[in-house]
Amino acid sequence: MTVLEQLGAHVARGGAATPREVLRLHIADTVGAWIAGSATPEGRALLKFGANRDAMPDRVAMHCALARLSEIDDIHLVSGTTPGALVVPAALTIAASLGQKGAALGEAIAVGYDAMVRLGSGLGGPAILTRGIWPTYLAAPFGVAAVASRLLGLDEKQAANALAIALGFSSPAVGRPSGPSMSRWLAIGNAARNGVTAALSAQSGFTGDLRLFEGEFFSSIHGLSPNQAALLDDRPVLSEVSFKPWCAAKQTMAAAQALKEIIGSGVPPSEMTQLAVSVPPPYLRMIDHGVVAGDRASHLTSVAYQMALAALDPDATLDVRQTPESVPAEIRDFVARVSVRADEDLLRHYPKSWPARVVVTAAGARCEKLVLHVPGDPERPFDESQVAAKFWRLVAPLAGERAAGELLERCLNALDEGPAALLGEIAQLENA
Repeated sequence: MTVLEQLGAHVARGGAATPREVLRLHIADTVGAWIAGSATPEGRALLKFGANRDAMPDRVAMHCALARLSEIDDIHLVSGTTPGALVVPAALTIAASLGQKGAALGEAIAVGYDAMVRLGSGLGGPAILTRGIWPTYLAAPFGVAAVASRLLGLDEKQAANALAIALGFSSPAVGRPSGPSMSRWLAIGNAARNGVTAALSAQSGFTGDLRLFEGEFFSSIHGLSPNQAALLDDRPVLSEVSFKPWCAAKQTMAAAQALKEIIGSGVPPSEMTQLAVSVPPPYLRMIDHGVVAGDRASHLTSVAYQMALAALDPDATLDVRQTPESVPAEIRDFVARVSVRADEDLLRHYPKSWPARVVVTAAGARCEKLVLHVPGDPERPFDESQVAAKFWRLVAPLAGERAAGELLERCLNALDEGPAALLGEIAQLENA
């Protein structure tokens, strides 16, 4: 059997058993990100553009784009993918259109995570990100095709062909993000739509090249050499996926967490004169820069800015909009004290963790902290109360406290109750 035939069998059989509690938490976390994303300028632009597009694949595209643009969705570090934002909205939307719930919905979510993580890991996601390839975008049609294949009840051969067709639809990159109407989010939504199309076409008898991983497709088109062992790793992956504790690029979080822990040890930010940050070389350039007014991405990816927020305005780190018209003087002054450098010694932890070492000079003393894992990582896992607290902080300002609580309950019970009512309440918020 080819790799795709083996993966197709995995999808058609519903994947490995995944703990129900883990599924519930990732549904709630992703829906919170989705609702928060819909309130950003980028989200409002997407909703306006898609207002008259109501076919199921179009709804999948919109819902996935809104969740992904939030930048507070979950992430799998070794694969370099953010699977939940593609898998969960696609599964809920397709399941609602088919009247599916229970085991079928849970299995669709599980195999979707498996597919995205295996593909990202098999292609070296964190490494290819440094080349300008967006691993989540490349894997999105593949992951959504797995979700749709399971919910449509495709057999092993059809599922394999759906995955092959989805790979043919995949694209590596969209260019540099900038501005509230960037095409990046249209692109990720369209990638999700392509996954639905791949599954529907396989259901209708269309076929793909089932030897894409064995042939020269990836080496000749993308310059990549797929790792077949990673592609066929049959471990359930959801327990390895990190929740994001606040809204920022994951590459900045270890440094911000290190600073929080230094402050917690009794070093006040007002006394800090120098802050030296060391990170693995692969993502130095991504996070070592200033911020640009109106450019949300620059704020979310600047480690100096994120550290300043963590020190001086920690409540702002859960604001998914994070695009102030001007940066307050105290934040600017703090940012100016931060320097960032590459440290090859940290590569021994990467990419299983995305670490940072922070050295703070304050009142003539020196304090050093190495952080390998932040809250929400598998090594420092979130429980239901922490996921609920994050959901409430994201959703309550938009929906009100009572509605946020009801939405959270619907998320946690979506496997049993089905997603139709939940989607109806999300739509009301999007249209408000």
